[in-house]
Amino acid sequence: MADRRAEAVAALASKLGHDFRDPSLLDQALTHASVGEGAERDARGRLFLDNQRMEFLGDRVLGLLVAERLMRDLPTADEGEMSSRLHALVDKATCARAAEALGVGDAMRLSPGEAKQGGRRREGALGDAMEAILAAVWLDGGTDAARAVFERIWAAELAAPPRKSLTNPKSALQEWALGQGKPLPTYRIVERTGSDHAPTFTVEASVAGYAPLTAQGRSRQDAEKAAAIGLLQREGVI
Repeated sequence: MADRRAEAVAALASKLGHDFRDPSLLDQALTHASVGEGAERDARGRLFLDNQRMEFLGDRVLGLLVAERLMRDLPTADEGEMSSRLHALVDKATCARAAEALGVGDAMRLSPGEAKQGGRRREGALGDAMEAILAAVWLDGGTDAARAVFERIWAAELAAPPRKSLTNPKSALQEWALGQGKPLPTYRIVERTGSDHAPTFTVEASVAGYAPLTAQGRSRQDAEKAAAIGLLQREGVI
């Protein structure tokens, strides 16, 4: 398994197109928070550092790179239009799609329990890892290196027609449900995983007469918003 993961990490590094001076940065970016619960230790018996702090930085790096690109590509757009486009390009689903294209899931270090529960394919875990990877590149090579990776990895998203972004997806789902003559949507916590300081919530959103949809988030509120967006997208509303 370790050999397969090493091969996946090498393949990922090749796709990124960045030659890491400090490979440990990429390794940390690929280490899920579940590992910090004692699931795996290095050769010296120390816990591996997880990617949560890097994800925090990577979120900001991505936002800056997207804003910079939109300033260049949309010279006549107003702030509202650019904000909507930015939110669509930095959301967790977009980051997860980029991660899937790179094969990030196979390269991630997870606890055995998280791996068995499908952590390598979870949108939240993939999206967080993708942001952490951008942070790792930025820390290793600076803004120019991060920009080069972003331009390559986000090329398809940048070329695609703009997706509508919602500032309040739960309200939008509520309005749509009422417009269909249905009761208000309901939300149910399906699962809560991870440690107390870094939980992951899986929430199911339901509208009567339609199949429910589940999504994940770092908080219950984030998971509910993600589920609302997913349901609206699936039904072709946005």
